[in-house]
Amino acid sequence: MGSAVKKFCLQFCCCCCCTGDVDDEDEKQPLLPDDPLEYFNREVQKRRDEETNLWSEPGDPSHTERDDDRALHAMLQARNKMRMGSSGYRRLSVDIEAMRDTRREVRDKWKTILENLGFMAEADSLLTVSAGASLDRMRNAPAARALLQSLHSETSVFSSREPPPERYLFILDRLLYLDIAEDFLAKAKRFYPPRDDSDEEIPGLAINLPLLLARVEAINGRGEEVEDESERDD
Repeated sequence: MGSAVKKFCLQFCCCCCCTGDVDDEDEKQPLLPDDPLEYFNREVQKRRDEETNLWSEPGDPSHTERDDDRALHAMLQARNKMRMGSSGYRRLSVDIEAMRDTRREVRDKWKTILENLGFMAEADSLLTVSAGASLDRMRNAPAARALLQSLHSETSVFSSREPPPERYLFILDRLLYLDIAEDFLAKAKRFYPPRDDSDEEIPGLAINLPLLLARVEAINGRGEEVEDESERDD
């Protein structure tokens, strides 16, 4: 099993390095621009952005298909238009980090289970999903989706308030290929049993998404007024 995992991770890493994160706009550009350093810096920034935000829909470069991705993306765009250090900038930073923390907590649960299954060295590689991921390239999409729904309904790995992130479909497809998906599900049920409705949500996971989306839309609608208010607050 160890050699199979190492072989898979090597193939996966090579594939990521070769394909990169490509969107429609990049496809129109030459493979290497006049300044190769600029190209590689852009690729590094894309990967850093992916690892920081852990987009729920990694194959959606617009980050608008899911409500949580749209909210996070909109907050990042709104913050970029504000003066760093202003009260508005700081308020958005708090909301952004809360959403990032939620996603990191889910990823950490997956990593804990994988490491308990003996994949200490391979866990990070197995959990890495680039923006170039495509459902068409999956080996067993139906089985992966069924497992994802089981994890969502039979464990507390994900928040029960929203659908599970699609990014984990690609990870489950890898686990199916390695023949450890059922073992992973069994461990998840043991480590993270479903919570009763009366159970209190784990701190950091209780994101009020409708309220957050409404706040972001208000910020976008008000435009520069937010910055003016932030300066007055300072």
